[in-house]
Amino acid sequence: MRRSVLDLAVGVFVLLGILALGWLSIRLGKVDFVGGKNYTVTADFPSAGGLKNGSSIEIAGVEIGRVSTVQLANYQARVILSIRSDVKLTEDSIASIKTRGLIGEKFVQISPGGSERMIKPGGKITEVEPPIDLEELLSKYVFGKV
Repeated sequence: MRRSVLDLAVGVFVLLGILALGWLSIRLGKVDFVGGKNYTVTADFPSAGGLKNGSSIEIAGVEIGRVSTVQLANYQARVILSIRSDVKLTEDSIASIKTRGLIGEKFVQISPGGSERMIKPGGKITEVEPPIDLEELLSKYVFGKV
């Protein structure tokens, strides 16, 4: 009798531990099962420069969404951005690919414009800034072409 109660208690403890671990990984991974309340916008960059699916999108250092897809379209990197529905982007917004730190992860920074017209869901950001190529800058500096 005591052995079965102990086995049951250990089983419940292990099950609760697995559920807590699953909940924690979903929260830390920022996974949306229902799709959340987001809309998509595209931006075509000359180079994605290491940008990956799931990279963050920020305005003024605040995360407003995630990169859904990075794909090739007309020899450019087409980046599909998933933006929170409470954030509205103006038509003259500028999307830039930035790096956290010297060799950090890539993210998309959006600088809002002054236009009163908003980008509709499924629309396109036309003003983009490609990422800075550190290797190219270093080689120009080392070989004196700066």
